[in-house]
Amino acid sequence: MMDFAAAKGPKLTLDESSVLDIGACIVDGNNLAPGRAIPDDGDPRIDHSLEGFLFTCGPDHIRHPEPMSGAFEGKRYPLHGSISSHPAKVLWTRFENGNAECRADIDIITAERRAARLERHWRIDGATGEVSLNDRVVNTSIEAMPVFLMYHMNVGGKWFDDGVRLSGQMLENGGFPWTFGEELGGLFCAPATAKGEDWSEVCLGPIASIGGKSLRVRFGTDTLPFMQVWRNQRAPAHVLGIEPVSHRLTSRGELEEAGEFNILQPGEARSFALNFAFV
Repeated sequence: MMDFAAAKGPKLTLDESSVLDIGACIVDGNNLAPGRAIPDDGDPRIDHSLEGFLFTCGPDHIRHPEPMSGAFEGKRYPLHGSISSHPAKVLWTRFENGNAECRADIDIITAERRAARLERHWRIDGATGEVSLNDRVVNTSIEAMPVFLMYHMNVGGKWFDDGVRLSGQMLENGGFPWTFGEELGGLFCAPATAKGEDWSEVCLGPIASIGGKSLRVRFGTDTLPFMQVWRNQRAPAHVLGIEPVSHRLTSRGELEEAGEFNILQPGEARSFALNFAFV
């Protein structure tokens, strides 16, 4: 893990062994990542990634495994796609004028044995404490390929009290308590914002354990047009996830039939952006 922090904002660790995703996220001395308070889905890659504050799904598949077809019939896409556990090649880091930046490339082999590259750029603004992530997925194979992406921002439920709420324009009545859904968990996926708006925003808080701050997440809706939220309090799990995502919550087959795949030709790229801050 690589320490990554600026003059202001959270103190992060970035995991070079797995896509340069975020492990620890320390605010006011508390690590908000869930750690081992997560479900075990039987995939050690995802167990490792779920423990951290942010992990990335894709680029060949998101969500739970589904059957593959054609030459790979009889096999299944891996849980949350192939990207997790691919090591990052850190190209440079900079800590200047109170700001922090890190640029890395991740070479990926998908379940269909196609090649892709994730070009990742992290930045923390030392004046505001805002963390920004800009990703570019490039099809480096010789075949066209659909690209999916989901960011899981996981927060340990132990840090929440009854006053913590989710708020955002995509939510019913503009927001509701974090304990939505059934007693021990819930899941929903909604269009992230009104058509034509470039960015969407969701807030989680106030969180008393970090001085009443709220987690504010913003993401670009041109390539992340949906916002999914998941929580799981089935012991030993105790976690809530904010999940900007490229595709609605349905099967791969239905997405393909509806013409909703995002196809990249060889050499083409697709960019994704999000930022977050504790305010």
